[in-house]
Amino acid sequence: LQEADVVSLHCNLDDSTRHLINKQRLALMKRDAVLVNAARGPCIDEAALVKHMQEHPDFRAGLDVYEDEPAMKPGLTQLPNAVIVPHIASASMWTRSGMSTLAAANVAACVNGLPAYNQMDITPFLEAPIASLPAAAPSIVNAKDLNMKVL
Repeated sequence: LQEADVVSLHCNLDDSTRHLINKQRLALMKRDAVLVNAARGPCIDEAALVKHMQEHPDFRAGLDVYEDEPAMKPGLTQLPNAVIVPHIASASMWTRSGMSTLAAANVAACVNGLPAYNQMDITPFLEAPIASLPAAAPSIVNAKDLNMKVL
């Protein structure tokens, strides 16, 4: 952190990453560093970030997520050194198209009594012609809880 010009977070949220960036770690960073959070809001102690950015106007942050989303800590929206976007990091045409394809394939598979797909790689559902899609629901995370058969 002491040497980084840019720190970009893309981690999951669990007990070890909650407030991963806190007052102490912000103090380690360069005065003109850039902090990007495209992970989960609570990975950053947002109140500490606001205070740090108020005290260090050359420090910048780009936030796609917020600690108490959709609410933001007081002062965050007034910071001229913060770029705040409404949770749109996944808003590319490819990503949104893929999400729609997966949702439709899930519905079609469930309606037709097909099993859940058991592979981590779901690209066959995204890059193959419709006629050659696997006969399964691509992304039913709770398939076992629903007593769905799994491929």
